[in-house]
Amino acid sequence: MKIAVIGIGYVGLSNAIVLAQHNEVVLVDVIEEKVNKINLKKSPIAEPLIVEYLEHRELNLSATLNLPSACIEADFVLVATPTDYNDQTNSFDTSSVEDVVKKVSVIAPQATIIIKSTIPLGFTEKLIAQGYKNIVFVPEFLREGSALYDSLYPSRLVIGDLSERGRAFAQLMLQGAIKKEVPVLYTQPTEAEAIKLFANTYLAMRVAFFNELDSYAWENRLDSQKIIEGVGLDPRIGSYYCNPSFGYGGYCLPKDTKQLLANYENIPQELISAIVQSNKTRKHFVVTEILKFSPKTVGVFKLAMKRGSENCRSSAIFDIIGELQSAGIKVIVYDPNYSNNTTLCYLDFQNSLEKFKAQCDLIIANRFAPELKDVMSKVLTRDLSANV
Repeated sequence: MKIAVIGIGYVGLSNAIVLAQHNEVVLVDVIEEKVNKINLKKSPIAEPLIVEYLEHRELNLSATLNLPSACIEADFVLVATPTDYNDQTNSFDTSSVEDVVKKVSVIAPQATIIIKSTIPLGFTEKLIAQGYKNIVFVPEFLREGSALYDSLYPSRLVIGDLSERGRAFAQLMLQGAIKKEVPVLYTQPTEAEAIKLFANTYLAMRVAFFNELDSYAWENRLDSQKIIEGVGLDPRIGSYYCNPSFGYGGYCLPKDTKQLLANYENIPQELISAIVQSNKTRKHFVVTEILKFSPKTVGVFKLAMKRGSENCRSSAIFDIIGELQSAGIKVIVYDPNYSNNTTLCYLDFQNSLEKFKAQCDLIIANRFAPELKDVMSKVLTRDLSANV
């Protein structure tokens, strides 16, 4: 099989590696640096397993800036382009997906287009109604920081198609997976879209629940860790996905919860909107607690929204920084991964960790790290690993 994958992000690259073990795969992106790295067998993403597979595994994988050359003889074209949430339209910006679908339908009418990008409910059916018949939506459930692992050991495959083409793509993914007993669910397109949004909203709800539990414990000087441990001992709840944070963030949860809420436009609900509001409330509560220390200078240790990831997209820490600056607090950031990022030039970075520690009255860390142990007296974190 010849397969084109559009978009060299976590989703596109992980899927491409899985498929390139047994098929010819060409990655496409508009960023030349990413393309060049793939062709040099270097990863544009700092994920150890991706690095290991690109450098040491036998893969039939290349990359190009040229969409037509990648797609013209392809059997499948995977679309994994960004669909950021637009607060003005209350919907995902699906323009990049639509653009690829239109172009590929002309360049390679024989190809089955697999949409991997997260999309609004009803989007696939809308494209089909417009005449783009050869389209399948296959939601992604991988985690940033372990994207390739989750693709090699998938918890499940959801295929938004009931025809043979959907089954053929499922077999390709199963062929590349290491895990052999993988549940596969075939559904209508809109049901698959709903599965993706409801799954991520449930995860956001769980994060919000434990954050609100932590807010209560924090305010009442209770041991949050003990309460969470006791709650998690109930097997119906479990001790996973329960580490408090400054708020859920990242590329998926903030936008997917907002999109699902928008899809409820004329349907009665209370819980979905409460999840979105809870995250805002948590971030504001954290700022309120920080201000109680009356700091003149607050240090932010790392911008990423989770441990094991360099991604800071929609990280809760940015809203906290904004509120602190509005309150007249000087904010200094230590994060070697982003100190030279031109899009973050409005932030005051300190590249020396020792100087960073010395300059700050208070250091906030969404996720704790051992290098902060020598200044624990001025570290504020809700990460349970800080207690180990």
